[in-house]
Amino acid sequence: MNKFVDYFRNGIMESNPVLVLLLGLCPALAVSTSIDNGLGMTAAVLFVLLFANIIISLIRDFIPARVRIPVFIVIIATLVTIVDLSMQAFLPDLSKSLGIYIPLIVVNCIILGRAEAFASKHKLTESIADALGMVVGFGIALLLISMFRQLFGTGKLSIFGLQFLRVPGLAENPMAIFILPMGAFLVLGVLLAAFRYMGVVSGE
Repeated sequence: MNKFVDYFRNGIMESNPVLVLLLGLCPALAVSTSIDNGLGMTAAVLFVLLFANIIISLIRDFIPARVRIPVFIVIIATLVTIVDLSMQAFLPDLSKSLGIYIPLIVVNCIILGRAEAFASKHKLTESIADALGMVVGFGIALLLISMFRQLFGTGKLSIFGLQFLRVPGLAENPMAIFILPMGAFLVLGVLLAAFRYMGVVSGE
């Protein structure tokens, strides 16, 4: 149980994939213009990473070492196809908003990296803990970036059409730079500085 908690916690803080390891930055920056997108991408990554870790951990002893990477990619691509088609069928607006970044989960460094570095070497329960921790860490980072970009870029915060915060003045004159790509880098830089200040990221 202690190992499960340790592996889970590791992905949230010490090895946060976005704010510490700087992995998966492409979707984290590209789709983080709204909380809706952040939640959608997090859910997609959760499905793919969790089931990829489970499957790879279960069959790791049967995969020849020289073909392990192609096997991992086939498993991940299958899971991504399931997510992509499901979103197109049941959440078409979200699917259109996330666009190409759902299929690109196949080559996301977080997914393939955890398959190679962790799931292929650890037991099922540990692989599940690693996947959940990494996804929670990814989700926290993505939602923080999305929240700040949406708030300063529109003056409002809403989730799937339900508005729960509106800043007078800012809503009428939002800082559009935060919706642009440079706004994503600006917010990410501030969050990285905050993590470094808290001592999560080594200064060396």
